[in-house]
Amino acid sequence: MWRTLPLRVTISCFLILGSFRVLAVPKDKEPAPRFSAKATSGETFSNASVKGKVVLLEFWTTWCGYCKAEAAVVEKISHEYTDKDLIVLAVNVGESKKTVKKYLDQYPRTCRIVFTEDTNLAAMYAATAYPIYVVIDREGNIAGTQRGAGGEDALRSLIAKAGLGTDPDSDSN
Repeated sequence: MWRTLPLRVTISCFLILGSFRVLAVPKDKEPAPRFSAKATSGETFSNASVKGKVVLLEFWTTWCGYCKAEAAVVEKISHEYTDKDLIVLAVNVGESKKTVKKYLDQYPRTCRIVFTEDTNLAAMYAATAYPIYVVIDREGNIAGTQRGAGGEDALRSLIAKAGLGTDPDSDSN
């Protein structure tokens, strides 16, 4: 009996900790967690400052091949929806500013870049595999999340959940 007790305790601990992790990751249609972020441009963002706009959070790293492949899609969508009140925050996770700046010199981006130390977003969305996309709607609720690369159609579909149409020219919002 005593030999199985440590195994039971271990399993119980994993189950309890696992349930906290599930509870910690925000779900669709729930209010987005309170956040603050500072882009490399110096702009600051928070729940209050983005109210009334749609926000696309992209969690990425320089070593992620999928992130690199999808960066052009994120840039394209960012440009197309600028006048439709879409804010794109590309949050680099866990890398030094020097590493990211060197990468961006080689692979420039025009969307707003945020470093891990300039935000609390990566922890809130359990950003541990990349890319991760989160869309926050105009009311401040999580409209959808996507873990992993999915291509342009998947990203447009995710944004559509927040009320932005798949064709930026015909969007009525």
